[in-house]
Amino acid sequence: MSIPYYDCIAHHAMRRPESLAAVDLATGRRHSYRGFNDRIARLAGSLVERGIVANDRIAVLAPNTTDTFDVQFACGRIGAIFVPLNWRLANPELRAILADCMPAMLMFDLEFADRAIELAEACHIPRLVSFGPMFEELALDGPLLDRPVVASLDDVSTILYTSGTTGRPKGAIITHGMNFWNTVHSMSVAGIARSTVFLGLVPLFHTGGLNVFPYPVFEAGGTVIILRTFDPGESLRLLGDPSVGVTHIFGVPASYQFMAQHPGFAETDLTRLVYAGVGGAPTPDTILRIWQDQGAVLQQGYGMTETSPLVLMLDKEDAVRKAGSAGKPVLNMEMRVVGDDGADAPAGTIGELWVKGPNITKGYWNQPEVTAASFTDGWLHTGDAALIDDEGYYFIVDRWKDMYISGGENVYPAEVENVLYQNDAIAEAAVIGIADGRWGQVGRAVVVVKPGVRLTEDEVVAHCAANLARYKLPHSVVFTDALPRNATGKVHKPTLRLTFGEG
Repeated sequence: MSIPYYDCIAHHAMRRPESLAAVDLATGRRHSYRGFNDRIARLAGSLVERGIVANDRIAVLAPNTTDTFDVQFACGRIGAIFVPLNWRLANPELRAILADCMPAMLMFDLEFADRAIELAEACHIPRLVSFGPMFEELALDGPLLDRPVVASLDDVSTILYTSGTTGRPKGAIITHGMNFWNTVHSMSVAGIARSTVFLGLVPLFHTGGLNVFPYPVFEAGGTVIILRTFDPGESLRLLGDPSVGVTHIFGVPASYQFMAQHPGFAETDLTRLVYAGVGGAPTPDTILRIWQDQGAVLQQGYGMTETSPLVLMLDKEDAVRKAGSAGKPVLNMEMRVVGDDGADAPAGTIGELWVKGPNITKGYWNQPEVTAASFTDGWLHTGDAALIDDEGYYFIVDRWKDMYISGGENVYPAEVENVLYQNDAIAEAAVIGIADGRWGQVGRAVVVVKPGVRLTEDEVVAHCAANLARYKLPHSVVFTDALPRNATGKVHKPTLRLTFGEG
């Protein structure tokens, strides 16, 4: 039986029209649910008037803005498919994505006008709409769509392209049902409610930006505050301002690291936070302790683009006792840790995490072979190395592809990085495996030293030797001014290997 998709913005416009839905800090715009619903309905009518039909793709190239939500929900009302683009990618990379999804329209921020025009010409995109006066005319003066397309939870809502580094881009298919189940999970583990005031720290082209937790907050009737781009000082100002009333935040480890390094961190009152979530990569223990000492417990979790994304979450009462764990499965999830032989790995043994549940993607856009290779009997292979402890808590050790083998022993860079961050002189650190004639591969630490501090290679290795087995020690250390990061703030290991992986 097909279950209908219902638009949450229209629902709350009917029940609580004057409640504050969204705030765009860059423009100062504040949308009530009534006003937000009207914008979306008129934008949807304008899209239909311009020939957009069900299953057409609409791509968006823009920094964070509430306009992106207008497009997302307007697509839902007409049955179109929303495709947010990573604006940090180079145009050749974006051309590959656009050639894969073939959008009928490209919407873009004026900052990216030249890029958008070039992409539209190269990929034969027939319609261009710029955010600003042109978009506002569609959203304020367009014809009201009075009869939305009847969609089901099985219908495609969004295509999110994953941050792959080689080969053809992979567009994960996100259904309305995946968004619904992620909302159920978010309300259960993060306490999302009508009273929630959420500050987004992650780009909206990322599953963590869209679904942790803007979409669930809209479903609950709460308020979403949007920064155009992440700024540590401005984020701290907003968190510490009682008149803003932020209750929930979510970021990657780098978000919290950069805020903790900001001069204003020590004076920021964080005690009003109901939930501070962190995910996207293993979080060094040092970052967890710094935030805990300031009055905010960071709750670690785990998810993927393909899982919409929540899979694991650590409850607040376990956040300190089980620091380093991603928690236990959220509601409606099944998971296994699988060894090389395809059998379940014993507790305490590292294997690949496999997941199954109603929030899992049905596959990748236009790539049936990749889809088939990613599943075994309905279980999605995550590509992440994990283990389960004797209490049933899951630990994400690292990405399989980032693991290297030194002298026959598996080394997971995240474990070494966690130790490096315990050195007070180190601001940023990452570890890669490089070729070695004797051991096959050995570790290389790439380190950013805090300003005004001196640190030598021998001191870094000695620090690691006091805390790690010998085979895990980095055999070399290189110092740099900053680590390469992707748009979500995660260290970009392919660039790191390309830059520092030789010799």
